[in-house]
Parts: sequence; structure tokens; C-alpha cells
Amino acid sequence: MCHNGSDETSGWQPAGQAGGCETSRRAFGRFLVAGAGLAALSACTPDQPAAPSGAPGPTPGPGSSTPTAAASASESAAGTPPAPQQRSPSSAPPTPAAPPAAAASATPPSAAAPGRQHSLSDPTSPWVVVNKHRPLSPATFVPPDLVRPGVRLVTSGEAALLNSTTAAAAERMFAAAAAAGVIITLASGYRSFATQKVTYSGWVRAQGQAAADTASARPGYSEHQTGWAFDIGDGSGADAFQPNFRSRPAALWAAAQAHRFGFVVRYPWTFHEITGYFYEPWHLRYIGIEAATDMLSRGIATLEQYFGLEAAPGYR
Repeated sequence: MCHNGSDETSGWQPAGQAGGCETSRRAFGRFLVAGAGLAALSACTPDQPAAPSGAPGPTPGPGSSTPTAAASASESAAGTPPAPQQRSPSSAPPTPAAPPAAAASATPPSAAAPGRQHSLSDPTSPWVVVNKHRPLSPATFVPPDLVRPGVRLVTSGEAALLNSTTAAAAERMFAAAAAAGVIITLASGYRSFATQKVTYSGWVRAQGQAAADTASARPGYSEHQTGWAFDIGDGSGADAFQPNFRSRPAALWAAAQAHRFGFVVRYPWTFHEITGYFYEPWHLRYIGIEAATDMLSRGIATLEQYFGLEAAPGYR
């Protein structure tokens, strides 16, 4: 609106000023047309990438346009529409939301661990998970390939046996420990269903069933029956099968190096609400080098967490 002191509500103008206002309207109209053209050209010009912090942007010479603007104008003149804009020049690019962190306990190894995948229920599988919610099937399973490993033994009979895969890995691990000046002995290996029945009954008689269930597996629920697990000592008998064994050289070496041979400490410190058993630094379980190394590198403590299984603090 041309404002020159006239009455805005009536539209009345003093004589002699109508022509000036008309001239202003025509000039303003030409200005609007020119502005619309510039706006149209501006709308066809893609946003320029921001110059790096501290670095000056390109300075076009007098009368020149930026290469992007010139290219866009040329494309528009040729009838080719410019590329659609992702944002307006005045708005900042949206900041992508950070993905939620995935809980390690919910990530099964199939999503990250390399190599062949194995069954979690077949007792002949190195990944079989046996706990208070997952009994062996069949309950009286006997490994078909039990052998006596060539390692230092402090036991005899069936307890000196392991399945062939575990035995070979144990031989390599015990030899590596010996080369490092650390003595590791095999204190207890395979345990049959019948032997586990006698062992568990002894715990129940001595401490009652509730206490027995925190220290000894019921028949058909023991990892020892699979041939994939064994207990270690250091030959001295000191702190054997006691939590303080964790400070013995054999336990310290195994905790740091066992993954190189495919073993993990199956019942770690403070995880009894998941595994169902209190800390056993002497109990090693074979799962394969790749999986054992993956567990260590990802900071996962238990097989239940690693394989995405429910906690098994007690029998159902």
C-alpha cells in the first residue's frame, strides 16, 4: 500500500498526489516482478556445501555466479528440472538419532561370532547349554568318544576322561601353561549319570537339598556328563574346589589364557543368579576358540547371556 499521509480507511488522496502514487505503484510492481524472478532463480539453486570450519569459502568474481547456480540456471533454461532440495537454505540439516545400544545379553553369537554355528541342545555339540532349565536329552547321555587326555592327572577312572575334542584342546592348553611355568592338573572330568546321582545325593544328605542345588547338579543336569567340561587344580591341593582357588597361578593363567584354546570359566563371580551356581574358578568349559574369544572380547560372562537364553537360577 502507498502510504503518503492519506486517510487509510477511506482511500481518499489529496489532489496532485494520485499520479505520484501511481508511479510508485508501477515502480513497486516492477520491483515485485524482478524480485519474483530472483526468487524463482534462487529456488532452483541447490544449497552450497558449508566450508570447513576455519576455511574460507569460494569468492566469486564481480558479475560472476557460483558454478552450482550457473549450472542450475542452465538446466532450468533447457527445461530440465533441478534436483529436488532436501532442505531449505534457512534450516539446518537434521541430526540423525543415535541407534539404541543393544544389550550384550540379548545378542546371540549368530549375529556376531564367526564360523560354524552349533546346536544348543544336542549334547554332542560344543555349544550345548546345560543348566537348571535345560537338562540333558537323553538324561543318561554318554559321550561316544570318551578318551583319556595326555595331561597331568590327579584323578582316575571315568573322571580322567573327556570327549576327544575337549581332550585335544586340554592337552594344548596344559602344555602352553607348562611352557609358561604354570602347572595345571585335571582334577575331575567326565561324570556319568549314575555317578552324578551318587554325588548329588551326598550333598543333599550333608547340607539339605536347597544348599545342594547351589553346589551340585542334579543327575541329568551336569556339564560334566557331556564330556565338554572339567575341573582343574595345580597339583598342590591348595584351595582345591574353593573360591580362593581364583588366586592360584593355575586359575589366574586359565582365566587369562583359556580362551586361546576354546575354554571359558563356566561359573564366573557374581553370576549365580544367571548360571544357578556360585563361583567356580576351577570349572572350565569347551565351546571352541572362536566363541570363547568372542565372549571375552565382548565382555560376556555366561553362556546364557552369550546365546540369548533365559537365566536359570533354580530348577523349575
